[in-house]
Amino acid sequence: MSKLYEFEMKTIDGSSKSLADYKGKPLLIVNVASQCGLTPQYRPLQELYEKYKDRGLAVLGFPSNDFGKQEPGTESEIKTFCESKFGVTFDMFSKISVKGSDIHPLYTYLTKESEKPGDIGWNFHKFLVDKEGKIVENIDPRTDPSALKSKVEALL
Repeated sequence: MSKLYEFEMKTIDGSSKSLADYKGKPLLIVNVASQCGLTPQYRPLQELYEKYKDRGLAVLGFPSNDFGKQEPGTESEIKTFCESKFGVTFDMFSKISVKGSDIHPLYTYLTKESEKPGDIGWNFHKFLVDKEGKIVENIDPRTDPSALKSKVEALL
């Protein structure tokens, strides 16, 4: 079993969710921010999710205030922003740190176990994970999520 499935995360609504709930689904894991130049990526992330959710894709959004303090809001404010501005319905989690001394263990795992280990460089960094929980790609923040369709289809 993939170590990824051992993580228990807090959702944006404050409940606990095991990543084991996603076994058998390809995942797109993204650290997000509401006040970033890349924030419009919420739209293609949502579109990708809508297109492939019935075939198993799950998109997991992890708000982070690590880059330029571009996610200063509370969980409630972040949720309201994402839903009202971009119609986000994919799973969102509580704000975590994705780098530095207080990095969340999930991101320690993602940054060390991917094919290109290294620190997260900015908001909207993406990790594509296969149905078995293996990280198959570490994707640059500037990559538009709509460019990932063929990679997602290959994992479905």
